[in-house]
Amino acid sequence: MIYLDNAATTKMFEGAASEYKKFACELFYNPSSFYREGRKVKECLESARKSLLSKLGATQGDIIFTSGATESNNLAILGSRRNGSWEYIFSMGEHPSVYNVAKELERQGAIVHYVPLLANGKVDIDKIENLLNEKTRLVCVMHVSNETGAVNDIATISKIVKSKSNALLHVDGVQAFNKIKFSISDLGADTYTISAHKFHGPKGVGALYVKNKNGLKNIVFGGGQEGNLRSGTENVAGIMAMKWANEQIDIEKNYKNTLQLKNTMVDLLSKDKNIKIIETDSPYIMSVSFKGVKGETLARALQDEGVLVSTGSACSTKKMGNRILESMGIKQDEVLSSIRISFNAYMDRKEIVEAGDKILKTASKIANLEI
Repeated sequence: MIYLDNAATTKMFEGAASEYKKFACELFYNPSSFYREGRKVKECLESARKSLLSKLGATQGDIIFTSGATESNNLAILGSRRNGSWEYIFSMGEHPSVYNVAKELERQGAIVHYVPLLANGKVDIDKIENLLNEKTRLVCVMHVSNETGAVNDIATISKIVKSKSNALLHVDGVQAFNKIKFSISDLGADTYTISAHKFHGPKGVGALYVKNKNGLKNIVFGGGQEGNLRSGTENVAGIMAMKWANEQIDIEKNYKNTLQLKNTMVDLLSKDKNIKIIETDSPYIMSVSFKGVKGETLARALQDEGVLVSTGSACSTKKMGNRILESMGIKQDEVLSSIRISFNAYMDRKEIVEAGDKILKTASKIANLEI
């Protein structure tokens, strides 16, 4: 089986799994306990915070451990709310765990603005600038698109947001962290979401970087763990496995390896004039449409050929169409004929060549059957 849906999840490193077992079965103590064993586990959690802050390139701020990206995004958005009449700005390219929170804010009476995407998949920065005012409370822009791999210029967006308002900037960095090189200090984001299972850690654990905790309020009430911003006993095993995975990844080396893999796939698929490839920045993700072939049909057929791809975000596969591709101005027939191919740095070229060959043959077979 050739797995090409790494934007949905990645295989956990065996070392991370061993670390998980160690803290689940041996060092299983509650980090909030007063006795020595619990305090030692607490120290381990603090080392994990430092590990993530270091990889982020943070010179200030805190790490709040969560159950994953969905909770981190909800905490960043809902935790930013304050009394009064405020406005919110969201890019149309956001993941459902951000976009659907925006819809909930609308239902609750907030003024929410949605910024369209350009043809290259990036958010329209000029439109963001035009919408900013003294009532803007929060701006949300994804770092790397989980659908196309488009990379938004967060540093420029941050400068504009801070120069024209007092708004906070939240960034969903799930497809960027440990995949592209950046410094959170240079980006200027107030909050930034990461998720362990996107970089070979376990599912069910993630974190929210917070530049200044005074700008955030808790949305879950309980024992006051995580600086009183996220109550609940920490998932120590998951956190320590995430730390292990984080420390194994060489971003620059992996980026180079993955770019070679993507270029190989692009070269292979470009042989067919009926295939359209959206060219974007991140080497980890590519969106491809096949003239005369439905994306869902192709994805299902490829599964029988031992190749796993997707038609988009695993969190929105039950819905027809594709909000992100549609916002880019892509025609409906191309949207319906699209699949997402996503890589990891530990694949080899032979797998890509084999997968590309099967994609070409399978798409051609389906197109001929549907003529």
